[in-house]
Amino acid sequence: MQENTATDSPPAPQTYLNVHNAMLGLHGKDLYSTLRTLAFQGLRQPLHSARHALALGGQLSRVLLGDTLYPLDPNDLRFSDPTWRLNPFYRRSLQAYLAWQHQLQQWVEQSNLPEDDRARARFILAMLTDAIAPSNSPLNPLALKELFNTGGNSLVKGLRQLLDDVVNNGGMPRQVNKLAFEVGRNLATTAGAVVYRNELLELIQYKSMSEKQYERPLLIVPPQINKYYIFDLSADKSFVQYALKNDLQVFVISWRNPDARHREWGLSTYVEALEQAMDVCREITGSRSVNLLGACAGGLTNAALQGHLQAKRQLRKVSSATYLVSLLDSQVDSTPMLFADEKTLEAAKRRSYQQGVLDGRDMAKVFAWMRPNDLVWNYWINNYLLGKQPPAFDILYWNNDNTRLPAALHGDILDFFKLNPLKHAGGLEICGTPVNLQKVTVDSFNVAGVNDHITPWAAVYRSTQLLGGHKRFLLSNSGHIQSILNPPSNPKANYYEGSHLNGNANEWHSEANNLHGSWWPTWLEWVQKRSGEQRPTLSTLGNQHYPPQEKAPGTYVHMR
Repeated sequence: MQENTATDSPPAPQTYLNVHNAMLGLHGKDLYSTLRTLAFQGLRQPLHSARHALALGGQLSRVLLGDTLYPLDPNDLRFSDPTWRLNPFYRRSLQAYLAWQHQLQQWVEQSNLPEDDRARARFILAMLTDAIAPSNSPLNPLALKELFNTGGNSLVKGLRQLLDDVVNNGGMPRQVNKLAFEVGRNLATTAGAVVYRNELLELIQYKSMSEKQYERPLLIVPPQINKYYIFDLSADKSFVQYALKNDLQVFVISWRNPDARHREWGLSTYVEALEQAMDVCREITGSRSVNLLGACAGGLTNAALQGHLQAKRQLRKVSSATYLVSLLDSQVDSTPMLFADEKTLEAAKRRSYQQGVLDGRDMAKVFAWMRPNDLVWNYWINNYLLGKQPPAFDILYWNNDNTRLPAALHGDILDFFKLNPLKHAGGLEICGTPVNLQKVTVDSFNVAGVNDHITPWAAVYRSTQLLGGHKRFLLSNSGHIQSILNPPSNPKANYYEGSHLNGNANEWHSEANNLHGSWWPTWLEWVQKRSGEQRPTLSTLGNQHYPPQEKAPGTYVHMR
């Protein structure tokens, strides 16, 4: 593994939105209020508006004469077709769009609006200008070429798919061909069995893939807002199989997809159910402790459990804790949070309590608008303008396999973002016990993603510092999901690691080493040291008290 000193600057935020916004939602009245503010601002500063209108007029005149005022971003795939550069009509239309976009941005930046209003305006105008990009129109040169090549068939297919998405997909373009995958057939196929089930979860134990295994098991806790099989996609991406092949005993939680009957399930309910599952792991394996691994909200659940165990003086049940892209410090700067106030937060809670759940499809829409050109307009062009099927991609299939959140848990998470309780000793109460993470002295391994727009890496770095015990922090070169799915076979994998976690995230990054390769082997060596002695592999799953009930992937993962 080659080592280099990291000299580049810290990664910049990639988007306006993050996990806060998926929980809170974005609503038309908030967006309309900002547009109204911009309209009144134009009237209040007529000279300022006129100056930018004249500047735009001058630039459009130059565009009509054939000048190229703005170079194309080579990373912007919307305009990668050479027609946008070579055809006079398309070159002028694109330059006119870029000139208008530039002047609109300058009008906001040079106005006397307060900074919060400017931040809201940047967000709204970025969404609007992306939406009306010339690449999204039926005159897109790719669409016209496909129309002629197919004799008009692409138009028919595109309209048919548009109608289907309006009726069956909430008006959003589909991101994946769902017919290409099936859980249990070509996803989540690792051999195992459900060995325990309660109302909230199924506990899956996997069959060993090695001759020996470590004494202490690994218990994987996925986020409640997604299904567990992100850890067990295809064999070459399966984190579960990687752990099994390297002598670890592996259990995973499969959360139930709740409905309105379960509106009272809160964070304490989930922690209590997780503690029961952890005790089952201990009894089946004969181990006094387990290694916990949680991703995203699963990491928050793990931290809450450990705080609860510490308060009960039972922290010895946990040997180590791994946190993947997990927020414990919930202070994240985000433009759309400027739309949020006390009334907005309470309204979000009230809506989910009335419905009983927060629908996963609503969260998925907000996540899609985190990267609209990649996750919305890209599929608008592919599905509707080109009349093609969306791709068959296992990660996107998982990402679109939506779940719901019970209303009480949704409310707890909103309060978590609002109050940031884990920064303060006793700020969070779980199952009647106060949580103090500084007293959670379990060794921890923490992974963040450079391009993570859901749980920004600087906030994950601060979260690491809330924990007691010995801590390691790694910064993967990927986004939210690809930071987890980062097998050794990935030739592009690399990550940062520094020897000290003092100071802020930027200081840490400037001193960290850039290591080539996946973080999986580094984590494996770390967790094996905390997994006890090796012993011959157990040939059976479960035990007398917890016999196998059915084969993996179980029942809960199929619930809609």
